[in-house]
Amino acid sequence: GIRYAQPPVGELRFKPPSPPQSWDGVINATEDGARCPNADRPDGSSEDCLFLNVYTTKLPDGRQNTRRPVMVFYHPGAFSSMRGTSDLFGPQYLMDENMVLVTVNYRLGALGFLSTGDCVLTGNYGFKDQVLSLQWIQQNIASFGGDPNSVTITGYSAGSRSVYLHMVSPMSKGLFHRAIAMSGGVQSSINEDPLKQAKKQARLLNCPDDNSREIVKCLKDKDAQEFANTLGGFREWGWDPMRVFGPVIEQDCGSETERFLTAEPTELFLSGNFTHVPLITGTTKDEFGWKELQILGNTSWAEDMSENYERVFPISFLYERDTPRSHQISRELRSFYLDNEPITNSSRKGVGQLYADSIVIFPIDRIAKILSRKNTSPVYYYHFVYQGRYSWVKNPGTTTPYGVVHHDDLIYLFYISVLFPQFNNTDPEYPTVKKMTKMWSNFVKNGNPTSERNDLVNVEWQSLTPLRQVYLEIGTELTMKDGLYYQDRMSLWDRLFPLPASRGSGNKEHVLRRKH
Repeated sequence: GIRYAQPPVGELRFKPPSPPQSWDGVINATEDGARCPNADRPDGSSEDCLFLNVYTTKLPDGRQNTRRPVMVFYHPGAFSSMRGTSDLFGPQYLMDENMVLVTVNYRLGALGFLSTGDCVLTGNYGFKDQVLSLQWIQQNIASFGGDPNSVTITGYSAGSRSVYLHMVSPMSKGLFHRAIAMSGGVQSSINEDPLKQAKKQARLLNCPDDNSREIVKCLKDKDAQEFANTLGGFREWGWDPMRVFGPVIEQDCGSETERFLTAEPTELFLSGNFTHVPLITGTTKDEFGWKELQILGNTSWAEDMSENYERVFPISFLYERDTPRSHQISRELRSFYLDNEPITNSSRKGVGQLYADSIVIFPIDRIAKILSRKNTSPVYYYHFVYQGRYSWVKNPGTTTPYGVVHHDDLIYLFYISVLFPQFNNTDPEYPTVKKMTKMWSNFVKNGNPTSERNDLVNVEWQSLTPLRQVYLEIGTELTMKDGLYYQDRMSLWDRLFPLPASRGSGNKEHVLRRKH
């Protein structure tokens, strides 16, 4: 519950964050700060939410100057939900590993990411919150026994996309030294028409949408929770698109305004213009495959997706709309994943794979391959397949997990007390907890996830290179695998969305983008 920024309220709404003001006396920061306004948990939320948690087992005593490496975690939630609080991301498992953990709240939804595409409302405020949290760590973490010269930024899903964006952001340079990006890439992430989205938000809150200044003037007077409550108004089909808010490429608004993102992230990675640091990245086995349960559970959705796939697929699977090319893409995806059949029980796995591949697996596969060529530091690639007794998604009417879905690997890094029990050494999940925390903490300490081995971590995790297409399979055992996973599916996406021929070539239509 440590405040790292001034409350982003009043005139500070829709502004980059400002460092906190000094205070007298002692502040009790042993409880979580308020969560940011979000769609899933309005209770306990406040616009005054820019807090971080610091977890450490030992404070400096003045006699020893030993500083421990720092792991910073940015939470998932599609930039619209969740929080960095201890009930979701408890430190218990990681505190055995002699490191300092920091979890961070950042602004969500429209309050964090709305943009008018000009200098009135530049956007990316949630990312700039994250930058300020990294600056706070540089200035203050030594007081908690942490080493500001050994900072690993870590994120999951939206947090993983954040990690990749920090790697290409000029604002984040020098603030971190390693990166862990779990189940979230930067393909299909850029909002290309932010003004359209801002106008829609204005209409949803009964504001004029004539011009940027009128939009912002009206939105500044609205209650913070109203923004979160209108998130459903951005859904275009069922619960899709699953991602509404996200990064924008900022215009140059003069030297007084720092830009978090200056160009398309994939092009920046291809050009080599990014912060080169050791990286861990990968996905779970099934990711958003569970979405098939949602579609099959609603007959009208299944029928509509089957019959009107050229309209629905681009919304759900995040690519351009209403063009001859998008229609061709939809036809090829339907042929490959559904065998041109209606969505029924026999084709349900294909629906789940479509969601998994478009939203998570292809973006991660693409960026891992790019960075295996372009990053001058090692890239460690993984596939998490361990099936425990617990999962974020269960089969309907049962207590059995659907599979190894999005977020399931987090169960073994953090104590998620609102959903799962805390594992101890008599639980079958405990060895996986020890494997994950040992490898992740090894990496946080020195950039090599298997630098220190034991009976559980008993393999050398080899890095991914253009000539060595390998990954670590994290299951009941740890196994190095040759040849990357799901390449029959990934080759289709690579063909449908080829990389630009060269940076600056103007061939941007082939970079998979989010369309709003």
